[in-house]
Amino acid sequence: MKIETASYFGSFVDVEKCPTAIVPEYAFIGRSNVGKSSLINYLTEKKADAKVSGSPGKTRTINYFAINTNKWYLVDLPGYGYARTSKSTREDWDKFIRTYLRKRVQLINLFVLIDTRIPPQKIDLEFIEWLGEHQIPFSIVFTKNDKPKSLNNLNNRKAFENELLKSWEELPNMFLTSSASNLGRAEILAFIDQCNQTIPQQ
Repeated sequence: MKIETASYFGSFVDVEKCPTAIVPEYAFIGRSNVGKSSLINYLTEKKADAKVSGSPGKTRTINYFAINTNKWYLVDLPGYGYARTSKSTREDWDKFIRTYLRKRVQLINLFVLIDTRIPPQKIDLEFIEWLGEHQIPFSIVFTKNDKPKSLNNLNNRKAFENELLKSWEELPNMFLTSSASNLGRAEILAFIDQCNQTIPQQ
């Protein structure tokens, strides 16, 4: 798949006000500072212009980008687990995100971003378990693989897979990415294209 255009469509704080058109949506989520905006810009070659910030927790709305003249939407979701926000704010964001994930019939796949440089985190594993309980389709994207064959990265990915296998019979689709080393972009876009091919035309 080639992304010809990626234009900002809108930001929403109310799931009920998200676009009503039956257009495939592919959402991206992860802990704060996992590299989500960098990945989105990498996938769209900066056509989406997702704002990259050194301050975790910047994304506080559901941000929509129309890809290839509304063929599908790329959805930038708020990060989870940012400790510097108040407890009530974190709870509001959590409810906000989970409402979107449960209610959006247009959602084809959720890409869950995991920082490959660190060991498995409880918050990520619990979130993935929740996705399984609610039968929400998802894939895992291991980010920041500037050195994908490094022993540390390999060990962290294997440890994450082993944690998942404690409660999952089989692993979900997984992608390795790095905006610095041209890794994973073609694979993710090919997966999205494959999914789009199976969706009946409206």
